[in-house]
Amino acid sequence: MTSTGIREHGHQDADCCSHDDVVPGPVVVPQAHRHEAAACCDSGCSTQAAATPPTATAAGGLLLRIPQMDCPVEEGQIRRALEGFAEVRRLQFDLPGRALAVDAPAASWEPIVSAIRAAGFKTETLSAPPQAEDTARAQRHELTRLIAALVVAIAAEGVHFFAPDTMAWKMVGMAVAAGAIALSGLAVFRKGLSALLRGQLNINALMSVAVIGAFLIGQWPEAAMVMALYSLAELIEARSVERARNAIAGLLALSPPQAEVRQPDGSWAMRDAKAIDVGATVRVKPGERLALDGRVTEGQGAVDQSPVTGESIPVDKGPGDEVFAGTINQSGSLEFEVTKPASDTVLARIIHAVEEAQSQRAPTQRFVDRFAAVYTPAVFVLALAVAVVTPLWLGWPWLTALYKALVLLVIACPCALVISTPVTIVSGLAAAARRGILIKGGVYLEQARHLRVVAVDKTGTLTEGKPKLVAQQVMPGSLPDDQALRIARSLAARSDHPVSKAVAAGLAGEPLPVEDFGAELGRGVHGRIDGKDYVLGNHRWIHERGQCSDALEATLQAHEAQGRTTSVLASGDAVLAVFAVADTTKDSSKQAIAELKAMGLRPVMLTGDNPATAQAIARQVGIDDVQAGLLPEDKQKVVAGLGSAGQVGMVGDGVNDSPSLAAAAVGFSMGAAGTDIAKEAADVLIMNDDLRKVPETIRLSKRTHAVLWQNIVLALGIKAVFFVLAVFGNASMWMAVFADMGASLLVVFNGLRLLGGVRKKA
Repeated sequence: MTSTGIREHGHQDADCCSHDDVVPGPVVVPQAHRHEAAACCDSGCSTQAAATPPTATAAGGLLLRIPQMDCPVEEGQIRRALEGFAEVRRLQFDLPGRALAVDAPAASWEPIVSAIRAAGFKTETLSAPPQAEDTARAQRHELTRLIAALVVAIAAEGVHFFAPDTMAWKMVGMAVAAGAIALSGLAVFRKGLSALLRGQLNINALMSVAVIGAFLIGQWPEAAMVMALYSLAELIEARSVERARNAIAGLLALSPPQAEVRQPDGSWAMRDAKAIDVGATVRVKPGERLALDGRVTEGQGAVDQSPVTGESIPVDKGPGDEVFAGTINQSGSLEFEVTKPASDTVLARIIHAVEEAQSQRAPTQRFVDRFAAVYTPAVFVLALAVAVVTPLWLGWPWLTALYKALVLLVIACPCALVISTPVTIVSGLAAAARRGILIKGGVYLEQARHLRVVAVDKTGTLTEGKPKLVAQQVMPGSLPDDQALRIARSLAARSDHPVSKAVAAGLAGEPLPVEDFGAELGRGVHGRIDGKDYVLGNHRWIHERGQCSDALEATLQAHEAQGRTTSVLASGDAVLAVFAVADTTKDSSKQAIAELKAMGLRPVMLTGDNPATAQAIARQVGIDDVQAGLLPEDKQKVVAGLGSAGQVGMVGDGVNDSPSLAAAAVGFSMGAAGTDIAKEAADVLIMNDDLRKVPETIRLSKRTHAVLWQNIVLALGIKAVFFVLAVFGNASMWMAVFADMGASLLVVFNGLRLLGGVRKKA
């Protein structure tokens, strides 16, 4: 996988991110905490640390805490502030922790920090990424501060309604209201002023103008309450959105922090998983989770791999089998050799890859970003028109028109609209990861719903990828069955050919001693057993030996018509037995193909195998369209040609499928848990070999798209209603804030339904 976690297709829009996502230079620093689905607006953190010189580093770069940064709006401002720095190779945003890692030469750190401060953000240099407990502590302090601001705002309302109508009490009320605004809104004002000075109109600028305007026209109690409610609503929204992020980060909790490790003296001791070296021997007892990836060296057990691969049935494990961190040993004690450090387990790489995927804006998200960029200035112009034009044309009182204009500015907050897409995309990515489906970006999550044709590789995708003995027949009148089968096994066990290995594996009994053993290239093997010569050869060799009778010919052709490879055991004067070997289909393949057809998709088999074998496998799984005898470049051309029938997906499992995976609109790689998870060519990694995950991905794509547009309609619909009420009705600033807060929370919880559906299915 590339360091962005996303492969760009040549036929797709290269501008996968909106304009404020572009940072010059290549991406080189691993992403640990990149979250796009943050709350849309600032919650007004007032915990401002004193500025410190930019000297600390993280992964060779600059690590900053930016207290006012907690959403994509602020992220976009900072990106734009740093656009002119060619030295910046990468920006990593940790919105929940309000931290930014900058990969740039040390010489440019001071100008970078100055540019961020000039954009209205205070900075604090860190020496390590913020810990979860530090973030939680900061959120608790912020909640306390905002509740205090709300109490002070209520006090201002009390002064307004119950105190005598004198100038002295008005001054007291204004002072109390100003205190509430300062307590909750200084960060909003700071960023709003910076945005206005830079010629930008964002939510901070809108709220700043609305609150200051309301205060100046005598609506100071309402101005205080609006700012306090706004900041509190943003904090609630931010915490709600974190649930989507935690669906990914929570996977880390599946790996226990410690493991039982064998010591040099043979004893066992608990050690931190992060400190365990590759090659160490770890023991896991029944009921325990595995802390690391490894290979079983001793013991037998059934392991629940559903957290990693999505498999619902435990998998039997024994010596030589791979095991993964986060899985559960359900029975039997296992000892395994650690094959990867804690930072590089399959589970850790899943989380890393999904977090990287969040940095890619999906098509709907890019549309919303572009729409919001036009929408906010348009509403500002509309509010200005209401304030200036309506008194002149409609005769409204100037203060009434100005108040309605300020209400419009509050309603215009694009929070719900902007937050509607990232939270849904992150929820969809998390839902897929929980089911053992790793999608490399929101663009592919959305693209999957457009598929009309799914091209499927045969070997290893539809089939097990390993030849297996599927039929055996001892000829009547020859040797006793057990003796003939034992002779065949004895010859087959001496050969390295895959067909011979399959025959040997499928037959029971101890092999007999073989003398004068030899192999004939392209024909088979021969040897002497108990003083008599035997051969185990293919159809052609038996034919060349003149031992093919009409009955035997019919038997062999019947097997070969089903795509099987035949081997014949013969002595010098008679044919003794026939064995048929085939690559068997997976149990899930037939159901997966049926699901694709039921969804209206056309499955196509692409294989390099011979037509007879391909047709036989196709009949077993229900595929009507088969193209056989293809080289890797031929598969690529076929996939490109199928594009005329609609969007094409490709499912493969090997290096030879890479060209066709790259040519497809969406490439699905099978069995990613057992190989390198970062397969470059695929857009979707199926963590086990279950082809049913492909239709499941398409269904999730359709559901995610539906939720995306539900959120967009909800966000715009609610605002449209309040626009009308604000201009022609009696909507107040209070109502505007509650409408905005309600719309934001509504789209957040609607997006989180994707996670709930996955838990229910699981």
